[in-house]
Amino acid sequence: MSNSLRDQLLQLGFKPSPKAKERPRQEGARKDGDRKRRGTGQGKGGAAREGEMDLGKAYALRQQAEKEERRRAEQARQEQARLKREAKQKLAQLLEGKARNAPEAELPRHFEFAGKIRRVYVTEAQFKAINAGELGVVQHAGRYLVVDAAVAREAAAVMPGSLALLVDPDAPEGGDEYSDPRYRVPDDLVW
Repeated sequence: MSNSLRDQLLQLGFKPSPKAKERPRQEGARKDGDRKRRGTGQGKGGAAREGEMDLGKAYALRQQAEKEERRRAEQARQEQARLKREAKQKLAQLLEGKARNAPEAELPRHFEFAGKIRRVYVTEAQFKAINAGELGVVQHAGRYLVVDAAVAREAAAVMPGSLALLVDPDAPEGGDEYSDPRYRVPDDLVW
């Protein structure tokens, strides 16, 4: 009942490799013939089928393709980093001297930014101006800076994602999520 590995492979449909006819040759001719066979993708097992690629060549091509892909990905990453650095520099130049954060500010203005509740301390006048849309809040270098609304819009254009808060005074008040018509209770609903 013990089949050899060769027998099992033959049962699975693998074909035995054709045997090369051995002819007595001179030593020099034999070496030249071996070189020719290696160059054409033929090995000891005999002639390779036309169109069939040598496993070593396929592996080398795959490695070369993967290396090229890694190189392109690294170049793209470096380009993104360069663009981000340039945007940060432009943002720093734009915000230079335009921050209106007051050292005496004690009133916290809370807002949502990057999925978390943040706060910036403002004066009472700044609090009203932020809620009216006259002032905005920009995040730069780990700080939240209170700036004019026009500067906040410019900052958002220079570096998307830096605008932390800018209230639109013309926007409808959406304080109650159930004011949406999708959540309205029908008049004929009986409890």
